[in-house]
Amino acid sequence: MHARYGAVAPWLATAARLLLGVVLVVAGALKMPDPAAAERAVRAYRLLPEELVSLVAFGLPVLEIAAGLALLAGVFVRTAAIAGAVLMAVFVAAIASAWARGLQIDCGCFGGGGEVAAGQTAYPGEIARDTALLLVALALAWRPRSRLALGAPRVDRTENAGVR
Repeated sequence: MHARYGAVAPWLATAARLLLGVVLVVAGALKMPDPAAAERAVRAYRLLPEELVSLVAFGLPVLEIAAGLALLAGVFVRTAAIAGAVLMAVFVAAIASAWARGLQIDCGCFGGGGEVAAGQTAYPGEIARDTALLLVALALAWRPRSRLALGAPRVDRTENAGVR
């Protein structure tokens, strides 16, 4: 059983890396063309001082795209997975905070965002999605070795041959 998991684990990590990478790149890319919407989305959470709203609205998609591209390429996988985990944890906390405070907002996770009509929120689904992605990111940070990665670690040939 252990040998079978050892053979499958790198492919599971590859699937996790590609899933998280695609989600991060798409989320970031959808925010980039409309900086005003990104600012509205960040502002709607009412968590940051106004002086930081523009910085976060600009920096968040850049960070999402950078981490996502690293995951897709398979370079700095552990670092990118940790960045993804931190992002997902912040997203879960922010959405939960908005829900707990009774705010009626679109999360802005994939562009758009801001105030919405009563009953138009999707907080449980957004929290579930981001929690699942957080778990994927944590698993990938724990076990980053995957297939089809540019930054794959080199195997020490003496280690495999049983030579000191």
